[in-house]
Amino acid sequence: MLVTQLRRFLTVPIAKKDRNSRFSVAFWFSLSLCFAVSYIALGLPQAFSNEYVVGDNAREYVSWMYRYSNPELFPHDLIADYFQSVTPIGFGALYQVMSGLNVDPVLLGKILPMVISLITTGYAFAVCMQILPVPMAGFLATLLLNQSICLHDDLFSACPRDFIYPLFLVFLYYLLRRSLLGVMLLIALQALFYPPIAFIDVGILLLRLWDWQNGRLRFSQDSQDYLLCATSVGVFLVAIVPYAIKSSQFGPAITAAMARTIPEYLSGGRVNYFHLNPVSFWLDGRDSGVLALISPPQLFIGLLLPIILRYRSRFPLTQQVTSGVKLFKPIVLASLSMFFIAHAVAFRLHWPSRYTHHTFKIVFAVAAAIALTLMLDAAFHWLQQPTNSRLKGRQFFTLGTAGMVGAGLIIYPSSLKVFPKTPYVVGGAPGLYKFLQQQPQDSLIASLASEADNIPVFAKRSILVGREYALPFHTKYYAQFRQRMIDLIYAQYSQNLNQVVDFMHKYGVKFWLVERTAFKPEYIANNKWIQQYQPAATTAMAKLQLYRTPVLSKLMKSCAVFETESLVLLKAECIQQAKSSHSSSKIGVGL
Repeated sequence: MLVTQLRRFLTVPIAKKDRNSRFSVAFWFSLSLCFAVSYIALGLPQAFSNEYVVGDNAREYVSWMYRYSNPELFPHDLIADYFQSVTPIGFGALYQVMSGLNVDPVLLGKILPMVISLITTGYAFAVCMQILPVPMAGFLATLLLNQSICLHDDLFSACPRDFIYPLFLVFLYYLLRRSLLGVMLLIALQALFYPPIAFIDVGILLLRLWDWQNGRLRFSQDSQDYLLCATSVGVFLVAIVPYAIKSSQFGPAITAAMARTIPEYLSGGRVNYFHLNPVSFWLDGRDSGVLALISPPQLFIGLLLPIILRYRSRFPLTQQVTSGVKLFKPIVLASLSMFFIAHAVAFRLHWPSRYTHHTFKIVFAVAAAIALTLMLDAAFHWLQQPTNSRLKGRQFFTLGTAGMVGAGLIIYPSSLKVFPKTPYVVGGAPGLYKFLQQQPQDSLIASLASEADNIPVFAKRSILVGREYALPFHTKYYAQFRQRMIDLIYAQYSQNLNQVVDFMHKYGVKFWLVERTAFKPEYIANNKWIQQYQPAATTAMAKLQLYRTPVLSKLMKSCAVFETESLVLLKAECIQQAKSSHSSSKIGVGL
């Protein structure tokens, strides 16, 4: 009978030393890897489409890593020093080792998604099998999780957060296997690669020590649970302290009260954290919401699992669900606890959404896969009941519905305009990068142009400021950064040549990159990033509206050393020479 054969192939649990079970595991696991590889393969062409392609956020973490191969790069560079200090130790060590093997950091960032995806897929499959030993459920879990990850920049970013999924899934696997050594090792690795997720690990282990049963609080009677928790907390503290000390060089972290007073955190700002809509803020705000970036909607099928487990008699396969399913509860509670703690101490523990965004995706994906498998098996069981006159109609409807649901899950990505989401940035000025590479390694470029963000990673030269690096997390760093921006705006739109030269001397500027449209009022008016730095932005715009010509605009031809259709690179030495001759030429002197 067709239904019996389908049930045996799709929902029958595996058995030890069974040949058919080994084939089923091999088939569904191979299929899981195929889909994972295909999703990554869709993003690779863009990664290698141009010589100058890099992950959007990777510019922050990867550019300074060229110091590993050349310690003379980025000397006394505020931006490089800051991002080196906040880069997790393990993440930096990985790139340092690979740099020692002559692997370019940008190239490594493009290769890692494939490795990370395969590890994530393998352990997601294994974790699901620990809870429900049905290979198809493992396939569905990996399918949903990989689709969810690829819908956001959780895999292609070349940032520390890419390691959350493989490390957390490996942690869950060893926890389900009750491996003391494995759990301790993974907590250490998570603290070294992405510290926030290690807090959740500790919370899970603490919550496993007790449970609420029949209205009473019951503590674990297993001494191994206490040993596992105590040793893991010790490992966590040993691993996290060095990073806490290292990242505090530019601290302390900005407080919520302070953040509410600066435009960077308000609507339209660089961070855009505080939303006017409280529902959005707490529910789906990218950095503040408890369900931030939880998609696709199929993940929420996982919410049906508690209901299904409550009515076990109607779902025969629930008998095969192991006690591992109880792990979902401490994961959710630990994630929610850290979410609210992160809100309470904002922003000392980074963004609150980071504590639910990733772990919820994993829980929902595995729970949804198990729920779908249980419901499909229940449907097969229903079809195998004593025959009646409507048996064929039952089969047609049930199998047709199951087929459409399965096909919908598989082909879902093809219905999206963009899949996978690959946040790659293509450098827009190759000639500029090559020119700057020929300049002294201590060259510092001042610019308000967006292209300046690409200079550190592609030209390997320092910049004074850049929008991508304007992260207002630590007070000591951002106070200096903000002052640089204000000074730069005043200097770029000044009519006083002395002010321009004094600015260059103050910061050691060697080159000044200017966009050709930079001296039009709308250039400032339409730039939300520049508008954050008041009153400098308003003052500069007012001067342009009054047709007061800045000094730099008069020197764009005589001091240009490199030009493109939209950019002009001025040499600081030329500007300084203009000062020495201004008394005779009268160029650029103004009040």
